[in-house]
Amino acid sequence: MSGHSKWSTIKRKKGAEDAKRGKIFTRVGRDVTIAAREGGGDENSNAKLKLAILKAKSVNMPRENIERAIKKGTGELEGGSVDEFTWEGYGTGGIAFIIEVMTDNKNRSLAEVKAVLNRNGGRMAESGSVSWQFKQQAYFEITGDKLNFDDVFMVAAEAGADDVEEIGDEEGTIAIYGPREAFAAIETALTDAKYTIETAELRWFADTESEQSIDTALSNLRLMRKLEDLDDVQSVASNLAINEEIIEAYEEEA
Repeated sequence: MSGHSKWSTIKRKKGAEDAKRGKIFTRVGRDVTIAAREGGGDENSNAKLKLAILKAKSVNMPRENIERAIKKGTGELEGGSVDEFTWEGYGTGGIAFIIEVMTDNKNRSLAEVKAVLNRNGGRMAESGSVSWQFKQQAYFEITGDKLNFDDVFMVAAEAGADDVEEIGDEEGTIAIYGPREAFAAIETALTDAKYTIETAELRWFADTESEQSIDTALSNLRLMRKLEDLDDVQSVASNLAINEEIIEAYEEEA
């Protein structure tokens, strides 16, 4: 999964830029609102809300913004209805996409996603035609100057994690993968061990990755970036195989 981790590093840099524009606050705020609406405003009894708050804190969202988002979800504050959608699509070369959207206007968001796909060699896919190639997993990134990989591995594995890896050129960063249902246990174990959690989320991963030429791979990475730039798009996953050569080519043209 190292290719996905490398791509995550690029997206994290983009996330820092988005935060300056305030876009990412809107995205994580919607996460918090929906979690509170579905499971209540107490993060101790609402694992999804706890996850959303962790994400909000990881991008330095002010506490008052988080509390406002929670109150919108519980109905204490008025606000537009926000819903979640998972759409499927294809990029160039038949690459499969899972596109997660959070929006207060489904028709607007669907039109925007379709337009980006159509303008960049992709297309929407029927529900179920792509998702069978993916599974959703718990994903964490922890950081620290003196992380011991073996110690992290033991803590994560005992909590139910499937895989642990150091992220390429991100010194002091370790990625942890696990089953969706083990999210809460892994998060609790990492927190109890006093690790600094920078990322905690459920992510889609392809069961089998598709090897493509550099040109086709770059075309799909550009498409992913344009989809992620849409305000209502929360995340984009693909089955594109990403190696160092592709990442270097992408960074050179960026």
